[in-house]
Amino acid sequence: MASHSQSTQEDAILALAAEHPLLRARELREHGLPTIALSRLVGAGKLERVARGVYSRPGRAISEHRSLAEIALRVPRGVVCLLSALRVHGIGTQAPSEVWLALPSNVPAPRIDQPALRAIRMSGPALTEGMEHLLIDGVQVPVFNAAKTVADCFKYRNKIGLDVALEALHDGWAQRKLTMDALWHYASVDRVANVMRPYLESVTL
Repeated sequence: MASHSQSTQEDAILALAAEHPLLRARELREHGLPTIALSRLVGAGKLERVARGVYSRPGRAISEHRSLAEIALRVPRGVVCLLSALRVHGIGTQAPSEVWLALPSNVPAPRIDQPALRAIRMSGPALTEGMEHLLIDGVQVPVFNAAKTVADCFKYRNKIGLDVALEALHDGWAQRKLTMDALWHYASVDRVANVMRPYLESVTL
């Protein structure tokens, strides 16, 4: 009887994994399923552990931005920003080896080995404005929109380089992923309007 119950539980977990490309252990608890069954399923090759507390069906197609989905599950208060957000929006040529994540000033940076994390501190409107949620591997991932990301690049130009900010501005503008109204708005939010003014004026010439 116990083995039948165990098999039924494992079937229910695999059904959840089919619905959620990235399955969290806590989702099992929400459905009244034992998390110990995850180890059995991994051992049997029916699931694979892709990160701490995160599992997936073996062989499932992995999106280019899987690492962002993993971070969103593990750091729910973070927002994908700067170089990682540029990559999501297809702006510029940056291919960061770390996930760039904005965090509130009072939240400790989590210790995560994989994927590597680069924490950036933000507060107030700079953290809350310009956020959108993108569905990546079944996970709602908070990401700053294109215009907010470009403004952030100018604000944090000492961390990423002014050349990266300029490339983002010109490439995003050429691809029509930016509007002047949005750029001015987020330049004001980030308090870099004076810094960005000559560059914004140059793209409209």
